[in-house]
Amino acid sequence: MTRSDGLSQWQAIVSTQMPHRSTPQATVLAMWSFGMVLAQSCGLTSVAWTLASLLGCRENTMRQRLREWCYDATHKAGSKRGVKREAVDVTTWFVPLMRWVLAWWPPDERRVALAIDASTLGQRFTVLAVSLIYRGCAIPIAWVVLPACSNGAWRPHWLRLLRTIKPGIPAGWTVIVLADRGLYANWVYRRIVR
Repeated sequence: MTRSDGLSQWQAIVSTQMPHRSTPQATVLAMWSFGMVLAQSCGLTSVAWTLASLLGCRENTMRQRLREWCYDATHKAGSKRGVKREAVDVTTWFVPLMRWVLAWWPPDERRVALAIDASTLGQRFTVLAVSLIYRGCAIPIAWVVLPACSNGAWRPHWLRLLRTIKPGIPAGWTVIVLADRGLYANWVYRRIVR
């Protein structure tokens, strides 16, 4: 099997697991994730170069396609010419992603561990993430990216993230939540129990 065959198979899997999204959105998500694995990097330049080499297209064309996937609808190419473009609302991917990962569990296993964490990228961003623990790896399934060092409470973001993923956890399962010392407030505990 060639790498381009592998990409085609991965595109079919992503489209099947994320049927609520448009085909172009699922295709670019598949390209991003496949390109990251091949490039062993998540950097735009590395992924664009790897995919362009694989697919025989120009690197700048691939870079723009990957970049535009992240733009809001009004900033995508063609938006001003009446072409219908959609913004990617990542929150609509959280529950399908969780269900996809939980499908890997053995049928008799009805426990799951989640990790909640805030990570800062220098003075630029803070990422609040809920990750599913699977075979010693933390797979991010829900997140929000905030400006670092900005005023405002994280509480509404954590509450929204935990509320958003709740439908993805099967009824009757035991859920263990891991958090660092910064996330010990009563309101977090109450939401986790709920």
